[in-house]
Amino acid sequence: MDLWFKLPNIVRFLIVGSINAFVSYIIYAIAVFLIGDSYYQLCVFIQWTISSVISYLNQKFFVFCTRGNYIKEYLKCCTTWAISYLLNVIILEIFVRFLIKNVYIAQFISLFIVSISTYILFKCFAFRQESK
Repeated sequence: MDLWFKLPNIVRFLIVGSINAFVSYIIYAIAVFLIGDSYYQLCVFIQWTISSVISYLNQKFFVFCTRGNYIKEYLKCCTTWAISYLLNVIILEIFVRFLIKNVYIAQFISLFIVSISTYILFKCFAFRQESK
């Protein structure tokens, strides 16, 4: 485990973020399968709601390794996720309506794009360490 924490946080984010994205995508795919692909935006909402808790814990403990500040960081994460969620639904809507049409492929690409902005928001806002 010591080796893990010696990795730069960008590398840890890529690994943990990939796992989180995979879990998020599986939640989305199951929701689309159960509810129907015409409700893909509802499925994104379900996906983001469930995966946010998993992501918070993974980011806090395995990427940014912060201590304490649980409520403050969680609220900042919620702000980050709200921004990420809005980006996700906008990108997904553009892809589905104008470019790709397939809701599964469109969400896969959208998650990748949104992950970049999410990392920046997590690093610079949600889990930013105060200078001492």
